[in-house]
Amino acid sequence: MNYTGLIIGAASFIIIGAFHPIIIKCEYYFTYRIWSVFLVFGVMFLTASCFVSHFIISSVLAILGCTCLWSIIELKKQKERVEKGWFPKNEKND
Repeated sequence: MNYTGLIIGAASFIIIGAFHPIIIKCEYYFTYRIWSVFLVFGVMFLTASCFVSHFIISSVLAILGCTCLWSIIELKKQKERVEKGWFPKNEKND
């Protein structure tokens, strides 16, 4: 039996699920300005995935990289959600 797809699918589910609260917390404590950190880590993970020969690890690194890059868009959307009052605003960041 080949469990590769199941492992990669589970890793995707866990990574994407973990990034939802990460985005909320990052926008709350650091505002949208933290987007460059997600860009750097996204590029690093994607680059690393190109050089790792193990298929599952390479796939998980690519998923992490793409999720970091997608998080930049989600940070902007989270900022808009906070402005609409759907999420609490950190008054210390004003």
